Parts: sequence; structure tokens; C-alpha cells
Amino acid sequence: MTLAHLRAGVIGTGFIGPVHIEAIKRIGAQVTAVCGSTKSAQATATKWGIGEVYGDYDYQALCKSPNVDVVHITSPNKEHVEQSLAALAAGKHVICEKPLGMDTAETARLAEAAAAADRVFAVNYMCRFFPGVLQMRELVQSGKLGEIIHVQGHFFQDWLLKETDFNWRLLASEGGKLRAVGDIGTHWIDTVSFILGARVDSVFAALETFHKTRLRPQGPVQTFAKSDPATMTRYDVETEDLASVLLRFDNGVHANAAVSQVAAGWKCSLYVGVYGTEGSVQWDLQQPNEIVLGRRDEPNQILQRGSAGFLEDVAHFTDYPAGHPEGFPDSHKMHCRAVYEHIAAGGKGPVLFATAADGHREVELCEAILASSESERWVNVR
Repeated sequence: MTLAHLRAGVIGTGFIGPVHIEAIKRIGAQVTAVCGSTKSAQATATKWGIGEVYGDYDYQALCKSPNVDVVHITSPNKEHVEQSLAALAAGKHVICEKPLGMDTAETARLAEAAAAADRVFAVNYMCRFFPGVLQMRELVQSGKLGEIIHVQGHFFQDWLLKETDFNWRLLASEGGKLRAVGDIGTHWIDTVSFILGARVDSVFAALETFHKTRLRPQGPVQTFAKSDPATMTRYDVETEDLASVLLRFDNGVHANAAVSQVAAGWKCSLYVGVYGTEGSVQWDLQQPNEIVLGRRDEPNQILQRGSAGFLEDVAHFTDYPAGHPEGFPDSHKMHCRAVYEHIAAGGKGPVLFATAADGHREVELCEAILASSESERWVNVR
């Protein structure tokens, strides 16, 4: 089977849904169906040339379509588990947005169903597929940095800086009790876990909500869209704006991360610094095409994607020559490539993407972070 034979149905037409559609098309697979509100689904289908339209959020019908092999779930967090279970029950492969679910009770149920199904299930922690991250992983796994001592970094955004900024992720009922950590902090943690080849054992966290109340529009609003304050109403905020997290990994590595969605000037900065006995390596999503190698007794180096020292180990997940930038959309493309190639190979070969078990583990981690902040102590991840 080739990628061109695989057909995808996408549930959700908000910010991230079209990102998935574009990525699927770019790897040469087909997008045959889309699901969302009737108006939005039809508009998305018209724009992207998609034949089957399932309005009124009829995801069950999309999952049962004989013209869909892979279901992409890009809906709000509270819908992920039930929609994933429906797709698995219909015999489909699944790519689900993160986090996998709202709590570990439901994600455990999904992880069990995914393990029992003869289908590929992936969670879209696509930051694994930036060439810089893959190159950092190779540097760690090959021992070129020596024994890893610690990791530090951040994930900073500013799109929720103002009290008038609104998105469904702000609501605990829609996105879960953790917002900044659940939405972007888990990307940082998954990326570091992937680089290290290790899992988090315990955490110590402090969560802060700067805006105790915010303003929200009368109706729904697209991600990153702005609203008129005169038409908005005030509500109490139950989710965090920022967090500081200490992590201990099962291989003895210590890490610290700062997470914020109210960091003025930072649009989407996932920064990771890995420090070993023989050297260090740094990378930032906002400058994704280079990594910085640090040495104590030698000059530091800036390596550019596609050039010497930053090519061989990531060649399958980078398509353009050095100096031709690859970024956010390309990471989704490469994630889709990894998953779809695994499907086409009958589920054989290496699994670089996050699985349902990984997604469940991330929700376990979120619950430990929340418990740590509430108890002001170290908490073991179950």
C-alpha cells in the first residue's frame, strides 16, 4: 500500500483542523471527508475540495464512512475520547490532537481500546518531528554529549495576555483543569522525553492565574481571533496562565520548565537546552532550522538544518536544502508521514510518534502537576 491509497476524514474545522488537512495532502494522501458545524464543515470542504461533508458535528457518520481509512480528531479536548473510541470501533486508524482526554479515567479506557485494536493510533505531539529535535535526540542517544546532567527550557506564548483574549481552552469544562500546561507545556515535556528516551518519574509545580477574571464574547470565537470588549461579559478563570515545573526523569536527569501564555512578545517559543558532561545543545521552535552546540573547551557551533552535522540522522524528515526554512506546518507534515508510512507498512517498523499509551501518560503527568501545585510538594507520576 502507498500513502496515495490512504484516505482521511478530519473531525474539527477550527485552527488546527486545516493544518491537518494541509499536512495530509502534502504527503500525498487523500482527504475524503470533514466534520464540524454544518456551516463550517461545508466552507472547509469547499475550500479544500473535500467530497464528503458531515455537518451538525456528526462524527459517528464520518467514522462509519467506507471512504475513510484514517480519522483525524481536531475537536476540543472534551470530545477526544468518545470520538477516538467511535473511530476505533469503526475499524479506523486514528490521529488525535493532544491532550488525549480530560482525565486519566477516560484516557486509560482509550489506551486500553487502542492497544486491543488492530489499528495505528497516534497522538499529535508533532514537535518530535522538527529536524532540530530529531538531531538533538541523535546527539543524546549516540552519547555525543556525554552523560546528560540536566535539561532546562520554556514554552512561551502571548496570545492570551489580555483579559479580552478568549478561546475555549480557557474554560476548564472544555479543555480540562490545566490549560497552559495541558495545551503547550505537555509539548515541551513530550519533546524532552523523546530526546532523552526517558519518562518523568516525579514533579514539583507551581501554577499561577494572573487574570482571575476575563471577558468573553457572546458566541464562539476562532483561535487567535479578537473580539469587541463592548460585546463581552466577565467570567471567573479556573485555569492557569503560567507555570513553573521541576521534573525528575527515570534515568536520573533533572529538568526545569517555565510555561506561559501571557509572555509578551513570545509567539510560540518552545526552547530546550540539554546539558551533558561532554557538551550541550539548544533549540527554539521560533528558529527551528538551527541548533547550537556548546563545548567547554572548544568554540560553540551553530548548525543549520540540511548542512554538515545536521542532516544524516534526520534526512527522512526534512525535504528542502539548507537555507530553505522548514517550520510549524512541516512538523505536522512529517508527523503525518511517520504515521501514514507506519499504517502503509502494516504497523511494522519503528514508532517515532506518540502512541495512545504516551498520550495517557501525559495526562497522568498533568494530574501529578496539578496535585503538586495544590499540595506544594513533590508528587510521583502514577
